[in-house]
Amino acid sequence: MERTLGIIKPEIVERALVGKIISRVEESGLKIVAMKMVRLTKRQAEEFYHVHRGKFFFDELTTYMSGGPVVVMVLEGEEAISRWRALMGATDPARAQEGTIRKDFGTDIQRNAVHGSDSPESAAFEIGFFFSGLELHA
Repeated sequence: MERTLGIIKPEIVERALVGKIISRVEESGLKIVAMKMVRLTKRQAEEFYHVHRGKFFFDELTTYMSGGPVVVMVLEGEEAISRWRALMGATDPARAQEGTIRKDFGTDIQRNAVHGSDSPESAAFEIGFFFSGLELHA
């Protein structure tokens, strides 16, 4: 079994679409083993997205991600990382496949509805950033 982190971004929380995203996760067969709503500070968003520090979009991204509550989830299943990334779709909603979360709910490349870990290493860091071992339920 593999685990990955999923984040439902601020605009989805604001648009009251969290339940639709959670339904898609559950329908895909991925198991939610932890979930909570948090509001990141700008500093926490900068720490979380540290791999993008120095890139042209870093400040806009961290400002956006700290601008409202997000829902963070740990998803578990066979090949959870690749399955969640396929369910999310391409980063740019305009280029995402029909039926993916980003195609259906994203509005632009930054407000693209959800985030997901891209590797086992990033999943380990990202899950540990938001959750303690006591919060993970198998």
